[in-house]
Amino acid sequence: MDNRAEVREFLISRRGRITPEQAGIQPIGGRRRVAGLRREEVARLAGVSVDYYTRLERGNLSGVSDSVLDAIARALELDRAEHDHLYDLARASSGPARRRTTAGGSPSSSSVRPVLQNLLDAITGAPAFIGNNRMDIVAANLLGFALYSDMYRGPSRPANHSRFIFLDPRSQDFYTDWNAAANANVAILRREAGRNPHDKQLAELIGELSMRSEEFRTRWAAHNVRRHYTGAKTFRHPVVGLLELNYQVLELEEDPGHTLTVYPAVPGSPADEALRLLASWAASEKIMETVGVPRAGAGHATA
Repeated sequence: MDNRAEVREFLISRRGRITPEQAGIQPIGGRRRVAGLRREEVARLAGVSVDYYTRLERGNLSGVSDSVLDAIARALELDRAEHDHLYDLARASSGPARRRTTAGGSPSSSSVRPVLQNLLDAITGAPAFIGNNRMDIVAANLLGFALYSDMYRGPSRPANHSRFIFLDPRSQDFYTDWNAAANANVAILRREAGRNPHDKQLAELIGELSMRSEEFRTRWAAHNVRRHYTGAKTFRHPVVGLLELNYQVLELEEDPGHTLTVYPAVPGSPADEALRLLASWAASEKIMETVGVPRAGAGHATA
């Protein structure tokens, strides 16, 4: 991605959403054509010169100190995800980051180590899957594949959350709040693009979705970012109906670019019973074979 353009558009979009009244300052200048802050107002709030802030907003974050980034974040009232995103963009401005590799393989790969598949298989009461930073499902347990069985009706592999949401009409029924799911998905992708600006496959995914989906293009242009680690989601599964599930996402330190997501139900809740029915259905339908997941051999599980 064009780092300078990303920096410029992100800072302008954040500046445009805050009014002087919200920032608690006396407006500078006369008649305003836009509701947001002016550059000189951001500069004043951050304690830097107008010329210096103008340089930053034109996309040049190279060599900017942490203290200045923090001051800009405070002036623009960035939340934690946006603050992290600003740091990621600044790091990218200073040159390509060295990509760490481990025994888990290359960052954001489409396979997992056997020990991770064993971990997934040991989780029997909740859907669980491992994803990469391109929103692929690269491995899952029985309930994980069963939960996302609609995603596997499409021909492409690995199954991908973003393609499912924006390119598959079935997602409109699967997510009870499709707009919220779409907004969150794009915000997560935008954050990942900031963290991995030189990831060719991630850029290709974003390019594909931008070409094929107006809904994606509109959301991508908003430059929203999001941390996605815990919360609740409601799905409408074609077999067991509504599933109200909590979720927890853990980053896998030894497998950079990969996360483990688990969807536990509240014990004794309707969703808890629905997961039992889902497990029974998945076993009877031999869901692993249905979605085309190799289970034997080398031990790597790819979706």
